Amino acid sequence: MDSVIVLGSTGSIGTQTLELIADRPDQYRVAALAASGSRPAELAHQILQHRPATVALSHPSAIQDVQLALYAAVKDQGWNAGEVKLPRIIGGPDAVAEVAAYECDTVVNAITGSAGLVPTLTTLAAGTRLALANKESLVIGGRLVTDAAAPGQLVAVDSEHSAIAQCLRAGRAEEVRRVVVTASGGPFRGWDAERLLTVTPQQAMKHPTWAMGRVITINSATLVNKALEVLEAALLYGLDLEQVDTVAHPQSIVHSMVEFHDGSTMAQCSPPDMKLPIGLALGWPDRMADAAQPLDWTRATSWTFEPIDHDVFPAIRLIREAYAAGGTAPGVYNAANEVAVDAFCDGKLTFPGIVETIQRVLEVHVDSPDHIASPDLEQVLAADGAARVLAADLIGERR
Repeated sequence: MDSVIVLGSTGSIGTQTLELIADRPDQYRVAALAASGSRPAELAHQILQHRPATVALSHPSAIQDVQLALYAAVKDQGWNAGEVKLPRIIGGPDAVAEVAAYECDTVVNAITGSAGLVPTLTTLAAGTRLALANKESLVIGGRLVTDAAAPGQLVAVDSEHSAIAQCLRAGRAEEVRRVVVTASGGPFRGWDAERLLTVTPQQAMKHPTWAMGRVITINSATLVNKALEVLEAALLYGLDLEQVDTVAHPQSIVHSMVEFHDGSTMAQCSPPDMKLPIGLALGWPDRMADAAQPLDWTRATSWTFEPIDHDVFPAIRLIREAYAAGGTAPGVYNAANEVAVDAFCDGKLTFPGIVETIQRVLEVHVDSPDHIASPDLEQVLAADGAARVLAADLIGERR
């Protein structure tokens, strides 16, 4: 039986991971969970269902909330408190990284944002297989992450990167010409720049094919998510950024493609269900039987592909510029975006202002002494913090 630690357990990827595990009690057990603590009732349910030995909360103030939610959940079940062995609950800025270092077979890093970097490095240092859904770890950490990973230790959970890994099995590395990462195009595909000025947070949260958390859903609408995935693909699979292309595919059935130098292209296709790549990551390189429903080939259907309008949606072009600048620049891109997304959701920034803020922060950073070509972890985190302050200042000036 494989032991699994889930970081970010109450988010979309975390909850789906635990659903897969719950359906396979003879194959997997949950050794520990980690979350922010912002959803105590959900976390209490997970604790009682999976009985982890330890639970880590990034916000220590949430410990009491989780404890109260646990007592309430135990009472709802008709149990006495003494009948249930409750986990050890730890909290604080280092709690999640502490759990990531525990001995287990697989750590699933489903944390959102830059907070996932240190747990990623901690897991890799412990020699544990890492199922990585936190793309920001690679974007911010770059070579710090790839250099820390042993061969086969890092397994992608993102549907696009899981698809690339599956397609790469069809040939040798030297036969790969390029990979093509698909994008749904988000809810505003086909809109012009002027119309985007009217976008509300409620509209941006209505993704046409995927059900995800707030940050990744807004990122999908701006195509920042796709930009981060382009960089992640290059880092994961040792590609030049010029070898990673994008195409809009509204149906979200083809998750990515690999083109080989003989002209053939391999595509991985499945309905938009994250349980398939999660299941593959848990059992890599073996497939998890019945992780998701297959395509229905008895129904007539059409798949379409079209170029992305990089003038209206410049996020992918900007990540290429950040990659060319190197060092701390990609991390600064991500930090500025996280601040800008919060400002947009709070009504302090227009929808196009998100990517405009990223561009401005990048321009300032690259021309400053804070831009470091080969940063260590401390310098990466310092650049991240400085970029957040600058982004907030620039947003304040725009208002």
